[in-house]
Amino acid sequence: MSESNRTPLAALAVVEFALLNDFQRDFPLVARPFAELAQRLGVDEDTVIASLQAMRQGGLVSRIGAVFRPNVVGVSALAALSVSAARLEEVAAYVSALPEVNHNYEREHRFNLWFVVTAASADQLRRVFEKIERTCRCGSVLVLPLLEQFHIDLGFGLEVSNSPYFQHESQLRRDVGAIDVTAQERVFMAALQAGLPLVSRPFAALGWAEADAIALLKQWVTLGVIKRFGVVVRHHELGFNANAMVVWDVPDAAVSEVGRRIADSRRVSLCYRRPRELPHWPYNLFCMIHGKDRQEVEQRIAALVQACGLQSYPHAILFSCRRFKQCGARYVPDGNHAALPELASGSN
Repeated sequence: MSESNRTPLAALAVVEFALLNDFQRDFPLVARPFAELAQRLGVDEDTVIASLQAMRQGGLVSRIGAVFRPNVVGVSALAALSVSAARLEEVAAYVSALPEVNHNYEREHRFNLWFVVTAASADQLRRVFEKIERTCRCGSVLVLPLLEQFHIDLGFGLEVSNSPYFQHESQLRRDVGAIDVTAQERVFMAALQAGLPLVSRPFAALGWAEADAIALLKQWVTLGVIKRFGVVVRHHELGFNANAMVVWDVPDAAVSEVGRRIADSRRVSLCYRRPRELPHWPYNLFCMIHGKDRQEVEQRIAALVQACGLQSYPHAILFSCRRFKQCGARYVPDGNHAALPELASGSN
């Protein structure tokens, strides 16, 4: 294979691939985690740290850190706007500049701007949506909070390109209620939001006593507050250039069973139930499917429909067109965000 034709995954060395693929969860919560990774991989600690630094600088790695279960240490909701083509870029820039927004994508639908808002409280979340409606003048925001989760973010197995299945199976399902986070713990979360520093003893560099930091993270992982702790990869930069949000209109009495069936098929990377918003939005079951290109994603969707017997349920496929923002959720304001851009006068 020529250098110009190599995919990002094909260009990775064995150690780099293992770091990306094997440690998206179950990252060692010990004083010197990179030394432990090095021992498992048969290299030295400096090699592991240098490899992760290079992959972060190259955009393959977003961060190494915690992915919190939705609505446990804060509140969040998926949301959408219907924006005219003439205003899409400026509205997307405004939405992306909000510190509470951590994902923002253009998708193929009348509702074409999709974003996730995370806040410390329900009141703060409501104020963010009010601000977006007031400032963007694109009509009402479609707000779709999580109601039930069937397959959560447990990492993205990189062998998916060679298999119809996603590597990581859905973990044991259990309800995890919201927890009270102390002021001191929120300071710790703020330090952790950008990811672990790539140094020999990263947990000692978060502003807490090292042993206390590790103990708290272990507790949150055990309780299910943190759904995974590890390497957070960037799919597009790794060669998974297409993704689609597939939404289904399933009778309420059947949606939980159908959601579990989809999750157990291991053919999706995420699967959630969210509310309908009639008459504008009739769908109540959401899943995400990734692939190297549009054709592969379409094939995966067709295989999912066949395998799970979904032919009778109306659905829509919302391919991603542009990624305006992708970062970890900010549950704690840290003050490190730019001023919001001004929007031109007018509306859709």
